[in-house]
This record gives sequence, structure tokens and C-alpha cells, in this order.
Amino acid sequence: MATNSFKMKLVVVTSFFLLIMLSCKQGKQYHDEKENEIVEVTGTTLKDILEFQSKLNDEFKSPESSPLPDRYRKDFESLDFFKPDTNYVVKAKFVLTPDALPFLMPTTTDRKSEEVVYGIAHFQLNGKEHKLEIYQNRKLMLDEEYKDYLFLPFTDQTNGEQTYAGGRYIDLSIPNDNTIVIDFNKAYNPYCAYNKKYSCPIVPSINALDTSVMAGVKDFKKGKK
Repeated sequence: MATNSFKMKLVVVTSFFLLIMLSCKQGKQYHDEKENEIVEVTGTTLKDILEFQSKLNDEFKSPESSPLPDRYRKDFESLDFFKPDTNYVVKAKFVLTPDALPFLMPTTTDRKSEEVVYGIAHFQLNGKEHKLEIYQNRKLMLDEEYKDYLFLPFTDQTNGEQTYAGGRYIDLSIPNDNTIVIDFNKAYNPYCAYNKKYSCPIVPSINALDTSVMAGVKDFKKGKK
């Protein structure tokens, strides 16, 4: 993701879900066949994770794009991340769901987000088999820039402890084949974790992982720099 593109994705989806529109964020990533394969560890993978963290911190520092109230943003230095771990970069079998019907995903306000289950990711993580629904927003898919954007909200056993109680999100793109790469190091908190003025999609109960995902952004501790 280029810096400008990354910034655009955060701002567009944040605006979309913000009380008058809706809040979330945007982004992309993917690849090849071989069910439950852990992606090979490479220097590029680690670099990609560190760049993601750096860009996300830049967004939170900027008064134009930060979800933080000014009292927290003015002293902000960095989000709290788990140490990058490529064991949490998985290549999943991606089963499309072309017959899925659109539904209204509840948010933290009375607003609803119209989504459709685009496909289901099947993968292995921490020695267990898992599956997660991956969604496509019905409005964003009409936007040329976001027509391939996919949304993955999930909860796991770290929620309420190391991570935000309401779960986290990952941004993905429509893959070219029947596999999809999910990098849990790029899991981020919904904006309502930082500021109550945002309205954030609530993670569907079907996307609760029966394991701890020790990767990505940790819970936000107010007053922590």
C-alpha cells in the first residue's frame, strides 16, 4: 500500500462509518493453493508488517486523519503492537459464497452496514482448524477504488485482556484464485476503541476464533504514549 493510498483508505471508510456515514478503514493483500499453509517467512514479510505499523502510527499522529481526541493525540507516539510474528501470516483456502444474500450488520450505534458474505476462509492457526467469514460492503463495491475491498472482522481469546474487547478488523482484497493470505499482524482496532463519536460494525459471533491471536494492534490504554 502506498502511503497516500493507505491514508485514503482510512479516511474514506472512517467517513463512511462515522455517525453521518460509517467508520472502518481500508486496505488490501493475497495468494495460491495449498490449504492451511503458513506463508513462508521472508524479509519482505517482516518489512511489510513494520511498514504497516509505521503508516498506522503516522495516521494516528495526524490531526487530519487521527481518530484520537486532541487530548490524546497531542502526546501520541505509537500504538501498542504485538511483536511481528510471521506464524500469524496464514494462507487460507477461500471458498466463495456467490449465493449469499446481503444483510445489515449491526454497529455500535443504531446505524446498519449493508454487507454480503463474499467468501469463507479456512485455515490452521495455533494447531487448530478455523474458518472466518469475509465480507464485502454493498456501497463500497460500487466505488471504483474500493470495488475489490474485503472486510474481515474477528474476535479471539485476547479480547478484553491484551486486545480491545470488541474485537479487531483486517483489510483484504479480492484474490485472484481460491486462496487468500490473512496477516493477523495487520489486525487493527475499530475507531470506536479510541473515540466514542465513531460508529463501528460489531463483529458477527460466527467470526469468534477459539484461539489467542497474539499479533496486530493491542488495546488502547488512554494516557499511554
